[in-house]
Amino acid sequence: MPRAKRRLGQHFLSDPGILARIADALEAKSDETVLEIGPGPGGLTAALVSRAGRVIAIEKDRDLIAPLRARFPSVELVEADALKADWGSIAGGPYLVAGNIPYNITSPLLDKALSPPMPRRIVFLVQKEVADRVTARPGTSTYGALSVGVQAVASAERLFSVSAGAFHPRPQVDSAVLRLTPLEQPLISLDQQDSFRAMVVGLFGFRRKQLLRGLRELTGWEATRAGERLERAAIDPTTRPEMLSPGDFVRLHHAVVDGGWPRR
Repeated sequence: MPRAKRRLGQHFLSDPGILARIADALEAKSDETVLEIGPGPGGLTAALVSRAGRVIAIEKDRDLIAPLRARFPSVELVEADALKADWGSIAGGPYLVAGNIPYNITSPLLDKALSPPMPRRIVFLVQKEVADRVTARPGTSTYGALSVGVQAVASAERLFSVSAGAFHPRPQVDSAVLRLTPLEQPLISLDQQDSFRAMVVGLFGFRRKQLLRGLRELTGWEATRAGERLERAAIDPTTRPEMLSPGDFVRLHHAVVDGGWPRR
């Protein structure tokens, strides 16, 4: 096992049973391309190679490239920062994504995975807390802007937990396997995602306030105008953000954008 580098957020997993379950969760077919993010010493890579037709691995750590090439001659290794690499161009067609990803860049990797051209399926091993937040339902304590943003474009499943003791070095928290399947028809279109995210994040900043108050503070509108927008979206002005479903937020977004927010 190579020595993990703290600056890269590396925590290696070697349990073959857990790695097989992660690879199985991707449901890769023998004619499909899998893009692996951060193969590390290659534990998950080995499981993916036995299931997929083509495996491409993006690895930032230069010290791991040569050992990976020697161990997996059939795998296409790309030495690059996964956050900067063009996944679609590297895959060259439809693809799936898998990886044991660093905790410190989980959110930007989720954003990238859910940006066009989206993979057919994504399976990431992430911090348990993140998996709980991504899959949370309205009205729960973990439901928030991340839940809404992901669920507006993909179905999200928290499959199983992986204890901290399974990793080397041992992280301070447990992990969980998160599976995302992009929706054929996302609830929000690509050209509206930036303003949608700004609205959702903004309203959750007023999590304890009723929506009428939160919308007023977010937009700078007077009560009458904000109330009209909520009525148009068929949303109770006295409810709070954590009670709205992703679909509710999408309706509200259409209403507030039609009402002139954000200022163009």
